[in-house]
Amino acid sequence: MSPAVSEARCVLFAYHEMGYAGLEALLELGAPVAALFTHDDLPGEEIWWRSCAELALPRGIAVFTPEKLDAPWISRIAAMQPAVIYSFYYRNLLPEAVLRLASIGAYNLHGSLLPAYRGRAPVNWVLVNGERTTGVTLHHMVERADTGDIVAQRAIAIDDGDTALTLYRKLVPLGTELIRQYHPQIVAGRAPRTVQDLTKGSYFGRRRPEDGRIDWSWDARRIFNLVRAVTHPYPGAFCDAGGHRLTIWQARIAHEDGTRAEPGRIIAMCGDGSIEVAALAGSVLVIRAQLEGGGEAPARQLLESGPIAGLDKLG
Repeated sequence: MSPAVSEARCVLFAYHEMGYAGLEALLELGAPVAALFTHDDLPGEEIWWRSCAELALPRGIAVFTPEKLDAPWISRIAAMQPAVIYSFYYRNLLPEAVLRLASIGAYNLHGSLLPAYRGRAPVNWVLVNGERTTGVTLHHMVERADTGDIVAQRAIAIDDGDTALTLYRKLVPLGTELIRQYHPQIVAGRAPRTVQDLTKGSYFGRRRPEDGRIDWSWDARRIFNLVRAVTHPYPGAFCDAGGHRLTIWQARIAHEDGTRAEPGRIIAMCGDGSIEVAALAGSVLVIRAQLEGGGEAPARQLLESGPIAGLDKLG
């Protein structure tokens, strides 16, 4: 006989807002969570999400933050006798030896519509690449990341107003919906399985701050997509401005087509405080920006005073 939801012991590997919401959903279902494995927040990171540890500790759930799941940790997890292992935005790949410990199975929530955008930072990458749809996938975990059979998916449209932060916040409820619906089926041993066709998918690696460099010889939409993909709470898109690093936090497309001027040329100082900058095709309105060492401000303000006053071209 399959165990009831209240009897199937879970060990959870979770971090970030998706991790918090996933843990919250399991607790609401009455799932016994034996332990939470999570991460310490990184120094200098913009922390906007709720703490998984702060949700777990008052409820008597043991919390661990190991840097590596080595043999002693694997032995400790084995002693917990997990029926189900979940990974919700945990930053590290779980070793196969850990996955095998779950008597029912191990499952992961991934922030894309697999097999597309396997790997790291899928929310950022879908915006960088100008996708119009994304979603969340609940899937069986295997040793290779994001390749196990799919349990279920939920999709959502991406619009031009989305940044990585707003899109992530749209995905979180989809993830919790999947957990609420499918955890009882997982515990009962009836979780659906749809094999992924990896030949129709894609893989993207971790994004680095340097990947935020703007090339003004791109078309306007590509530049706009990069800005919104890495704006707050991420490191931001940037370019050279008269020998200074200029981070662009907010932008929108002014024109998508046609040659306005030499790429990077500042072609208008706008009354709303933005500046219009030419791209290879079309132009971009730079709304808010920041010079290295200074504060964030309307872009026009930065060009009217200070070290880049009067600059007519961004590099």
